[in-house]
Amino acid sequence: LKHRKDWMEVQPGVLIFCDDPTVETAVSSAMNKFNEGISTGHKLALFQILSATKSENGSDTLYSLQFTTRRSDCPAGDPKPWTDCDYLPIDRKPIPCNAVVSMTETETETKEVHCHIGEAQCMGCPEEIEENSEDLKVPVSVSISKYNSMSDSTHLFRLNDIMHATRQVVAGLRYKFSFDMRRTNCAKAEHKDLHDCCAPDEETVEYARCNTTVDVAPWRLEPPQAQLECEPGRLPMMFTRRRPPGWSPLRNLLFKLKEESSEEDTGTPKPTASSDSPFHCPSKPWKPFNPVHSEPKAPTKAPEESTAQPDGVFTDTDLLG
Repeated sequence: LKHRKDWMEVQPGVLIFCDDPTVETAVSSAMNKFNEGISTGHKLALFQILSATKSENGSDTLYSLQFTTRRSDCPAGDPKPWTDCDYLPIDRKPIPCNAVVSMTETETETKEVHCHIGEAQCMGCPEEIEENSEDLKVPVSVSISKYNSMSDSTHLFRLNDIMHATRQVVAGLRYKFSFDMRRTNCAKAEHKDLHDCCAPDEETVEYARCNTTVDVAPWRLEPPQAQLECEPGRLPMMFTRRRPPGWSPLRNLLFKLKEESSEEDTGTPKPTASSDSPFHCPSKPWKPFNPVHSEPKAPTKAPEESTAQPDGVFTDTDLLG
């Protein structure tokens, strides 16, 4: 994004209250600008304002802001303002943001805004990626092809939903995600591979769900390698969004919801927050964050998978880590 830069230094100025109406106006402007600049994933919604300073610059007042956000249920490009969106009930820590906003008596303009979204914690660490990311198309296709080749079903299966995807730089790129598939009307005896005419079988409704690890290294001229652990059934139905017409199933989002592990990740402010702290910082959460908890059943391997666990195969514990 053009407006996303390295983490910015807070400009020198006078500390002001986090719940000051002008601070809230400035943060709203920064949120609007950030959301206007994204084209994939979800809009962000404000969670808490952490600190605010202001300094005079001629006729303008510059606000330097630190605040946190959460992913919302509004997709990127949705005309709905972020203030009308709800938080996605997923167990991710709030996303930190910095912004510099200029205000006059009549105008508000965000000069810079940056949010640390989807960035790895360290070199080589897995990073979460959006379930509708274009980067997942090849790993998903390879995983489904492998399942169809090794399953004992008489029909081919196609993608239904994806949840909790990560990408890691190893000797190439390693993708890990969970997904489920639905049986199609294409019999294996008549169709070697999936194609556009393979539609969900309305007479025999059958699902399979898998954990997959896919290693991709196109520069080595080797095909992607997928390791699967599968079982019958659907993914836990926590949160879904209707697919836009004409788009692939990658646009349907389903999120695995993990149990909250710390008070910081919830919508409940800590005892020292808000009015009990100097300058009312951090502010009270913009709205409560109510995560949904889930303990999915541990998958077993697909029928033709070897009983010895291959290197790189991940378990439900890996997904929840």
